[in-house]
Amino acid sequence: MNEPLFTGFRTLTLDVDKHIGIRAVVGGNGPPLLLLHGHPQTHAIWHKVAPALCERFTVVACDLRGYGDSSKPAGTDDHLNYSKRVMAGDMLQVMKQLGFERFSVMAHDRGARVAHRLAADHPEAVERAVLLDIAPTLAMYEQTSDAFARAYWHWFFLIQPAPLPERLIEADPAAYVHDVMGRRSAGLAPFDPRALDEYKRCLALPGTAHGICEDYRAAASIDLEHDRADRDAGHRLKMPLMVLWGEHGVVHRCFEPLEEWRRLANHVSGEALPCGHYIPEEAPAALLAKALPFLSGE
Repeated sequence: MNEPLFTGFRTLTLDVDKHIGIRAVVGGNGPPLLLLHGHPQTHAIWHKVAPALCERFTVVACDLRGYGDSSKPAGTDDHLNYSKRVMAGDMLQVMKQLGFERFSVMAHDRGARVAHRLAADHPEAVERAVLLDIAPTLAMYEQTSDAFARAYWHWFFLIQPAPLPERLIEADPAAYVHDVMGRRSAGLAPFDPRALDEYKRCLALPGTAHGICEDYRAAASIDLEHDRADRDAGHRLKMPLMVLWGEHGVVHRCFEPLEEWRRLANHVSGEALPCGHYIPEEAPAALLAKALPFLSGE
């Protein structure tokens, strides 16, 4: 239990903007690969696949703004400072400060929404992208069904005006982690106790509950404006895109991920994997079997 989740990695905090620091762990050798996590997690989600990835890539696993040990600024009235555009800008600055002008990205859940915006806004920087267990944000909101709303209840809870959801999360952060993650298809069994402890520690940090809520508030407002502007302008992703999702998850039940991503990108491949939502922790071997050849350009 005392062993670190990321052996041989450097831990850094990089200042990407005034008063904004992004926590990252960096390890391995080879072409740069950015890893981004989802809700309610941190970069710890990658600990099972990081050793194999480090054999081929220089891995940079970050905590998103508002999550983990990264900065958690107060949200603005329009939620712009938690827009995926701004959060993508954080990651672009991280990679530039590490000396990487062009890189690939693999991202899960909320991080995959940041990766989508990173690829859309900065196509010159993103070589390839792997997006895990999401359909596009705009498609998910525009196609919300009873089944989706019941399964992804937290989407509609977290966007409620402050401070209601923050206050309820802060009352028992550990219970929130257990309930949100444990009620998915696989329960809590796939999670290393060290990773779970890290998720609970970070959610209890001052400002995390607010940062998480602001991420979702932005997704339900300013992010939709940016996505609609791209759609209306006919903008498409031109880099190779791989989309993987869990066959036991909500995205598989409620959406057609390949069809939705092919509306937005020119070169899309992917499939369902034999797991639920938390692919890097539930099915690390299956993920590596698909992602490593793709990321290596094989």
